[in-house]
Amino acid sequence: MKLIEKMIRCSINGITLDVEAGTTILQAAKKVGVDVPTLCHLDLHDIGIANQSANCRVCLVEDEKRHQLVPACAEKVVEGMAVQTDSLKAVMARRTSLELLLSNHPQDCLTCIKNLDCELQTLAHDMNIKEIHYPGEKMNHPLDLTSKGISKDSNKCIMCRRCITMCDEVQTVGILSPLKRGFDVVVATAFHLDMDQTSCTYCGQCVSVCPTAALAEMNDTPKVWRALNHPEKHVVVQIAPAVRVALAEEFGFPPGEISTGKIVAALKRLRFDTVVDTNFGADLTVIEEAHELVDRMENGGRLPMLTSCCPAWVQFIEHQFPELLDVPSSCKSPQQMVGTLIKSYYAEKRAIDPKKIVSVSVMPCLAKKAEAARDEFHQNGLRDVDYVITTRELARMIKEAAIDFKTLQEQPFDELLSDSTGAAAIFGTTGGVLEAAARTAYEMMTGKELKEVDFTAIRGLEGVREATIPMGERSLRIGIAHELGNARKLLEAIRDGKSHFDLIEIMACPGGCIGGGGQPYHHGRLDVIKARQEALYRLDATLPKRKSHQNEEVIQLYDVFLEKPGSHKAHQLLHTTYSAKTRI
Repeated sequence: MKLIEKMIRCSINGITLDVEAGTTILQAAKKVGVDVPTLCHLDLHDIGIANQSANCRVCLVEDEKRHQLVPACAEKVVEGMAVQTDSLKAVMARRTSLELLLSNHPQDCLTCIKNLDCELQTLAHDMNIKEIHYPGEKMNHPLDLTSKGISKDSNKCIMCRRCITMCDEVQTVGILSPLKRGFDVVVATAFHLDMDQTSCTYCGQCVSVCPTAALAEMNDTPKVWRALNHPEKHVVVQIAPAVRVALAEEFGFPPGEISTGKIVAALKRLRFDTVVDTNFGADLTVIEEAHELVDRMENGGRLPMLTSCCPAWVQFIEHQFPELLDVPSSCKSPQQMVGTLIKSYYAEKRAIDPKKIVSVSVMPCLAKKAEAARDEFHQNGLRDVDYVITTRELARMIKEAAIDFKTLQEQPFDELLSDSTGAAAIFGTTGGVLEAAARTAYEMMTGKELKEVDFTAIRGLEGVREATIPMGERSLRIGIAHELGNARKLLEAIRDGKSHFDLIEIMACPGGCIGGGGQPYHHGRLDVIKARQEALYRLDATLPKRKSHQNEEVIQLYDVFLEKPGSHKAHQLLHTTYSAKTRI
């Protein structure tokens, strides 16, 4: 029997209400529709984590009985408390706190990557701050551009510590912490190491919660523009599944709007020579991974097998669990498979010198930038994928070209490397890779047709999920985790010999790729993640073919180029190896 929580009576701006014990003033104010500005506050209550350190003091309100200012995000309501959020004392204190932050902040808003998407900028506008009364010395830290995925500008850090909450508590990577004291305090890596010298996974979740541009994606759009303007370059672009259900948000559409045809049209207006689909690579990945799984299960191979499509979690296991590097599938990610085929199969079919091809991908993920730059993803001196831009970066390119996204007429992908099934569409959400693999593995293992392709038992947004799928005479025991803190639990179980799974899917970001660090900012709203997830399932349900091995273009690719799943040539082009990394 659930115990009844003690209720506390209080008032917010003269409005009386009853709230549960432990409720903060900020939470109580929301219950009566009172808006209190916040900056450092980060509420991830869907996973039981909140940053309530009250560092910025932007949410100060007045406790009338004590005649004191208190931070609304951290101060708990007590019996009989009377709070004024808009008293003159509270308003002026909040303005002072914000002015002090602005006095130590660069004034390059017009050229900042987060211009018009910066929470500090928005608050300054909302509070009508037009003059800073506290000029003084500013921080002067060097930029860190060593990482292939994340840029770090500590001069724009406001010490909100949201990134620390995300990196330490949610992702359990732990590379960020406050260093020094007083005016010199800064969020940094241990010993001020460059990002590329740490065990950062480049998942980008720190970027997704940073209110300013202290942490941002590496901007690769200038390189793409140069390639598009090069008269001797043939530029091919691929689009990841999660991009097509999120990009439209940047143009005023609701979350979950499917805009595949408009994205293709926009890319062609940007003068990309060919537009192909990462979903083709997803179908190909499913076939190779399912073949590898069946081989392991039938021939005594290493189990569980872990799917390897997420580069952030691959970085995580290389740094944190190097003793388990024989566990992940050896398959490349869909991005890298398509990139490999663009420089080989596509080049051969189109009679184009691979040296003249520039391969670009549009991804929801910052780790994809780092993945494309890995040493092993080169062939004949050429990178499989030359440049990776995020969903946000593509939106900026479309706006820069003054393309009216809303009125674009939908266009189809070009012919090669573009066919896909419903199984590929769900790659962008947690559980989707595993569900797609199970559809194909079932028919490989049983030789029978799978009639019910929806494995609803493994869908959802719980951090760790598990299910058992009948596969003829045996069952497939599967585990799913999204967010690296949850992945750690499954990996520790494998390391300690306590895992009972045959196949495990791990995605680094909340909800999977749909919540990636390069997607339009969702500001922790679970309803946005759910809308994107539901859109991918709608795509899957409406496609005529929903199993990867039914993809006729993939079948033809094997017939004329790769021979068969798991062949020597397939291994040469579509598989990879992993290596232990130093953990710092």
